[in-house]
Amino acid sequence: MIVCHCMNISDHDIHAAVDWMRASDEATLITPGKIYRALGKKADCGGCLPLFMKTMQANDNFEVPLELRHLRQRRDEARRG
Repeated sequence: MIVCHCMNISDHDIHAAVDWMRASDEATLITPGKIYRALGKKADCGGCLPLFMKTMQANDNFEVPLELRHLRQRRDEARRG
């Protein structure tokens, strides 16, 4: 399915980019911008972003690495403590 019509990016392209990024660096934070760059493209109108994000989040490799979760909460607790 085509997710981004402006740049002709499919759901398969997005999943492949997420998988590739996670395999090359398991601690990386994956963003739409990084996916566009990995595919050699740039965002255009932004109309696809809700579906683009939903497609990214559906990938099992998308989740935030465990050591990076709740960083803000831990920082705030350290400031209070």
